[in-house]
Amino acid sequence: MIEALELDHNLYRVGQSKIFFRAGVLAHLEEERDYKITDLIVNFQAFCRGYLARRNYQKRLQQLNAIRIIQRNCAAYLKLRNWQWWRLYIKVKPLLEVTKQEEKLTQKEDELRQIRDKLDTQMKRCQEYEHKFQQASAEKTQLAEQLQAELELCAEAEESRARAAARKQELEELLHDLEGRIEEEEERCGALQQEKKRLQLNIQDLEEQLEEEEAARQKLQLERVQCDAKLKKLEEDLALSEDTNQKLVKEKKLLEERANDLSQALAEEEEKAKHLSKLKAKQESAIAELEEKLLKDHQLRQETDRAKRKLETELQDVKEQLAERKAQLDELQIVLAKREEELASAISRADEEGALRASAQKAAREAESALADAHEDLEAERAARTKAEKLRRDLNEELEALKSELLDSLDTTAAQQELRSKREQEVAVLKRSLEEEAASHEAVLTEQRHKHSQELQQLNEQHEQIKKAKAALEKAKQTLEAENADLATELKSASAARAEGERRRKQAEAQLAELAAKLQENERARVEVSEKCVRLQSEAEQALAQLEQAELKASAAAKHAATLTAQHSEAQALLEEETKQKLALQTRLRSVEQQLEQARDQLDEEEEAKRNFEKQVAALTQQVADAKKKAEEEAEAAAALEEQRKKLSKDMEALYRQIEELQQANDKLDKSKKKIQAELEDTNIELEAQRAKVLELEKKQKSFDKVVAEERAVAERYAAERDQAEREARDKETRVLSLTRELDDAAEKIEELERTKRLLQSELDELANTQGTADKNVHELEKAKRALESQLAELKVQNEEIEDDLQLTEDAKLRLEVNMQAMRAQFERDLQAKEEAGEEKRRGIVKQLRDVEAELEEERKQRAAAAATRKKLEADLKDAEQALHLANKLKDDATKQLKKLQQQLKEAVREAEEARAGKEEAVTAARET
Repeated sequence: MIEALELDHNLYRVGQSKIFFRAGVLAHLEEERDYKITDLIVNFQAFCRGYLARRNYQKRLQQLNAIRIIQRNCAAYLKLRNWQWWRLYIKVKPLLEVTKQEEKLTQKEDELRQIRDKLDTQMKRCQEYEHKFQQASAEKTQLAEQLQAELELCAEAEESRARAAARKQELEELLHDLEGRIEEEEERCGALQQEKKRLQLNIQDLEEQLEEEEAARQKLQLERVQCDAKLKKLEEDLALSEDTNQKLVKEKKLLEERANDLSQALAEEEEKAKHLSKLKAKQESAIAELEEKLLKDHQLRQETDRAKRKLETELQDVKEQLAERKAQLDELQIVLAKREEELASAISRADEEGALRASAQKAAREAESALADAHEDLEAERAARTKAEKLRRDLNEELEALKSELLDSLDTTAAQQELRSKREQEVAVLKRSLEEEAASHEAVLTEQRHKHSQELQQLNEQHEQIKKAKAALEKAKQTLEAENADLATELKSASAARAEGERRRKQAEAQLAELAAKLQENERARVEVSEKCVRLQSEAEQALAQLEQAELKASAAAKHAATLTAQHSEAQALLEEETKQKLALQTRLRSVEQQLEQARDQLDEEEEAKRNFEKQVAALTQQVADAKKKAEEEAEAAAALEEQRKKLSKDMEALYRQIEELQQANDKLDKSKKKIQAELEDTNIELEAQRAKVLELEKKQKSFDKVVAEERAVAERYAAERDQAEREARDKETRVLSLTRELDDAAEKIEELERTKRLLQSELDELANTQGTADKNVHELEKAKRALESQLAELKVQNEEIEDDLQLTEDAKLRLEVNMQAMRAQFERDLQAKEEAGEEKRRGIVKQLRDVEAELEEERKQRAAAAATRKKLEADLKDAEQALHLANKLKDDATKQLKKLQQQLKEAVREAEEARAGKEEAVTAARET
């Protein structure tokens, strides 16, 4: 590039990615660039001026040729206009039908060919109308199916509302029962307070024994309070209070012996009374939530009723549209019957309209339009020349005949001269009338040309607007089809997810039923074990068996906790699916909003097209009125144009009918616009409802996440408590085993001592009996006696020690039995509380599953409603497209009719000019002769 500029190397330096110029070099390059640009612009302007000058020169040449032709025709007309024989020839020639037979035959053949083409097009249109009618009937069946589905949904909503009302009544009855029971519990608590005051004196003696168990009891009591605070339903709490009351009745009998259990029961009852008051408040809040849910159900029912009414109105509108379509088909059949009569005149104009339309489209390009105009002018000039030559030859022949007749009629009488003078006067009058008609025709032609140019511009603009609207509609249609496919895939995935959720729900219900059966079996086993414990409290082996049963229960509780965790994981999976569905709903809401914006844009474009269409209708009506006036004036002025006037009147009637049809189509477009606006408002309302529901679902999800976290914490705490209880049970079991071994050892020692005592006593008796006979061994016997006495004393001391040990072991055994009973009762209470908590969790999970199912059902209904609205919008768009297509067709027909009228007027003017030129030539020829 720098070499092409031929710059000195000292004026620049080349870097790695740039070129650096010295001062002034860039300014010099910019000046050279400006010079080059000015040269290019000057050459371009010169070329354009030359092109325009050549066009003007060609145009002037054409105008010069046209002026010469007009002058020649005017000279010929001035020569022939006052010749009497020429007047006679003009009057006689139209009456001769012999020379027009071949032309009529050719015209009839052309008309037949055009009629056949028109018939083929009409048959195609009829087939299209039949196809559209079949589509409309299919849409009608789809709408009927949607209406049936909506009716079924309404019935389901009514049934759910009745179930909710029955549930509310049951809850109210339960609330009244619970209030009565709470009052009874308060009275019992007062009685227990009095008993507590009476037994506080006995409790002071047992405070030393309670100090060891106080820490464990407080810990268990705190955990008990935390577990009770998590209770949500009043039915489980009521069962818990009844069980605790029964336990309190049983423990009341043992209060005198076991003050520890009594104090624990009293503290538990006090705290339970507090919890009952708290639970009452919770139940009142739950009742308020149920009332809110009832209100929401009522609102949903109102929305379904509103949707039902809207669907009924839409069905009525569809029926009206079908009736209108049938009426349109009948009208089209009538129009076809009328058009078959007008085929003779309409088919000949179709080719001319096509040529005019092609010329109007080519008018957008300057060069092609100029060439087309030049070719058309040349062809018209050639046709005019050929016609003029034919007329000249015919006139020459007729003039020769007239000359011969004039030579024969030189000897006529004065009457013939008078007739000639009268004819000359008539020729003068006709000449003046023809001149006036020519002037009026020229003025009309100028006006028609000006109007025609304006109308062509308007039609081009309208054509461009219609193309844009059609492109926008095609884009909207493609987007709607894509969205339809996306929604179909989403519906398939949602149905699959719903089936999976149903399957999991059924599995969970089956598992819950199995767990309920197991819980009932465990409850029966627990009752049996409690009876055995009451009956066999004194036996340590049965205590060990009960501990083993407790371990089995703990394992069952662990299994139950595992099942609950599995259910919890399934619920989390359902929640994840729910979040995915929510995201899909949000994306669908965005797509629906985009569709609404596109529909609004389309409505605006349709309104603009409607305004332009109304302007076209007004212009067409004005043109029709002008054409009617001109046709009436020409009918009064020229008798020769009577047939053309009749054709024009028929065409005007057809145009009037088309204008009426256009007005009807305009009214239909107004109705469809209003309907689409109402549907837009309804969709906006539905969108707001969808957003509110999405917000509610998000709130529910957050609350459910909180509940899940709390349940996890509770499950972990319960697992830790279970492990600790198992460890304590194992420790106490080992202590019981060790104590039983010590008791067995002590019993064996006592039995051995008793045996030795009996042996020694027997020996003493034998010695006493043999004392008389054994005087010799007195000293040895005394020694043995002293030894035995010492042994007896030692044995007594040992016996006393053993008895003390036995007393201590018995006391320890009693203490252990008391502790075991207390721990067993506490363990049973904890186990029952855990079972109740598990039952509550199960019910909560079941309730959550039902809520999720209800939400899924609502989402399915919403999707069905959205699909119905989408189909309705597609149907409305199709109707609008069909109406627009019909309006375009009617507009094209009106423009074609107008062009036909203009062409007929041009032909009439041309024929008048040709007749005038022929007359002038005949007059000039007659004068020359």
